[in-house]
Amino acid sequence: MSTAWEFLFFCFCLLTVFGITLTPNGSGVVRVVVKEGSDAILPCSLNTKENAESKLFDWKKDGGKEVFFYDAGLHSNNGRPGQDQQFKGRVSHFQDELKFGNASIKIRNTKVTDSGDYTCDFPRLQPRQIFHIQLVVVGASPEPSVKTLNQTQDVALLQCEILGAFPKPTVEWQDSAGNKLPAEETQVSERGGSFYIILQTTVKKTDNYSCVATQEEIKHQIYAETYVFISEKLFVDTCSRGVVAGLFGGIFLGAVIFAAVQAFLVATKFITVRRNKGSREKRLSLRSCRAAVKKHSLID
Repeated sequence: MSTAWEFLFFCFCLLTVFGITLTPNGSGVVRVVVKEGSDAILPCSLNTKENAESKLFDWKKDGGKEVFFYDAGLHSNNGRPGQDQQFKGRVSHFQDELKFGNASIKIRNTKVTDSGDYTCDFPRLQPRQIFHIQLVVVGASPEPSVKTLNQTQDVALLQCEILGAFPKPTVEWQDSAGNKLPAEETQVSERGGSFYIILQTTVKKTDNYSCVATQEEIKHQIYAETYVFISEKLFVDTCSRGVVAGLFGGIFLGAVIFAAVQAFLVATKFITVRRNKGSREKRLSLRSCRAAVKKHSLID
């Protein structure tokens, strides 16, 4: 009894140290969830707890890839061929625990591509024992990369980029009030099991804008902010030019009108003067003519 409790305590300590989550489901499949870059322990232990040092057990991924093979002391790390290249140098077993029937393995420095369905098979046992483990390696979304692609006097085109995340995050632009902005263009690609996302939107007002990436499955959310200043210079300049043009136009028009009035007044005065002068000369001429006529009459 003490041996069994020691084994269980050992497993618990391992799981605690490596931050592994084990979730059994109704089908007998154990789900292991770890963060990318950490180590994952895939549990496998004989129901009878009998010594497994002389047994054969075989670990495979997705029904085909050879992960780790052990046969009475000969295994993938000491000369046994056939291990898939993906796992070479990264998988080990717990030699001291074999005597308790523990055939668990540890995968170091996990990658998102390590996610999948694993089996631990004891093919020679009667009855045969096969254990099913689902490994989920999550790549928490890094901080979004945000930048302004183009900006005019009254609009700005913003871009947000997620460089590798799994599971696929929900990405959206928000204003300072938390309102979701309409996406102008979204590009999604998948490489090495991770998602790469580019999201663009156009904004028309000065504000703090945030690109928010959310992964509900792993309760992870991260965001990056950018401040956008929409210039009102064009509007101000247009108004200023209108005011200045109106001002100079008014002054010029006023000057023209003033000059016209002055010219009119001068012309009117000149005409009056000329008219008066002409009348005086005419009167003088008439008087001279009368005087001459009178003189001539006296002589006769």
